[in-house]
Amino acid sequence: MMTSKTLSKELPALEKQLIKHKEVLLANLVMMGEIPSPTFGESERIEFLLNRFNEAGLTESSVDDGGNGIGLLKGTNGENAILINAHADTVFSAKTDHTMQVLSDKIVGPGVADNSLGLAVITTLPYLLEQLKIELNHDLILLGGTKSLGRGDLQGIRFFLNNNNFKISQAICVEGVQLGRLSYSSIGMLRGEITCRVPESYDWSRFGDASAILTLNEVINKINDMRLPKRPRTSIVMGSIVGGTSFNTIARDATLGFEVRSESQEVVDSTGQTIEDIVMEVSSKTGDEVELDIFARRSPGGIPYAHPLNKCARNVMDSLGIEPRLAPSTSELAALIDKQIPALTLGITEGDRLQKSDESIMIEPIFKGLAQLIGIIKSIDGGLCD
Repeated sequence: MMTSKTLSKELPALEKQLIKHKEVLLANLVMMGEIPSPTFGESERIEFLLNRFNEAGLTESSVDDGGNGIGLLKGTNGENAILINAHADTVFSAKTDHTMQVLSDKIVGPGVADNSLGLAVITTLPYLLEQLKIELNHDLILLGGTKSLGRGDLQGIRFFLNNNNFKISQAICVEGVQLGRLSYSSIGMLRGEITCRVPESYDWSRFGDASAILTLNEVINKINDMRLPKRPRTSIVMGSIVGGTSFNTIARDATLGFEVRSESQEVVDSTGQTIEDIVMEVSSKTGDEVELDIFARRSPGGIPYAHPLNKCARNVMDSLGIEPRLAPSTSELAALIDKQIPALTLGITEGDRLQKSDESIMIEPIFKGLAQLIGIIKSIDGGLCD
């Protein structure tokens, strides 16, 4: 019978064993990473995933009506299932050059960290478990989730969770970076865009000189003047602003992308209402068309710090010399929390320049990250996390 002590002793050796399969994992990563997979355009990458599942003998692999790629590795006692999820989409368009550069110590390319590596890990997991001669009692569901980022709003994993017949006991979301990431809760969140347009019928005599950028700046100033509580912790992230066409032309449109985050759902809702009031006020004062579009929401929740799954994860990390980085998440973990499935989000390696075209990941730490993932899977399967 496996105990946490016996597993802890096995894990350093497991890391060394995984290094032997470096070429297979990196080949999957490069081939996966060079397939463009913007949100709502993941089908080619999902097809590659399914081909790999079929080659590994997962005869029950399929694509569901949500576009998700699903692989099922049958356990010896399939009463319960463990879900391993990685989102298939990236922030890069199909027009971006997706060539992956493999260097001696790292791999560079758009989306390699978020989340080509995560998807390559679940692609390679059946092969690794076979080579390591690890047989599980639980069924292992491997999910390549679609429509996760931005306006996708977790549509893929939500569809899967609403339409599957598996009895999922616990779940792990796999992200490429950062090694040590341990997310077990979700914060409240709303995400949206504020778009300003100078109408063709703009009343120059009444409102004076017009610029969508200046109007949007007024919106930003008013948002910055909002008093946010320190407890519960709350923040507004203004993540992007796009507008105008040239130096000597008045900007007729501009868009601000933002996100409200808080530990309190009530604060999220009230902050969203205040932003809506600001938009209406600025629109009426300037004569510009200012519109608010909220397209994603999350509710706070998750498992406690002392939950057995959380304890198991920290024990595994400690055995491998990984320092846990505890932080809430707004990723696929939120969808699992909504279904009251105990779940974690883990990172596999160290990375840099995230969401840049020269995004990079370090190769050496990947195998410690893999040992961490397999160690937690074995903990769940052995009943240590119940």
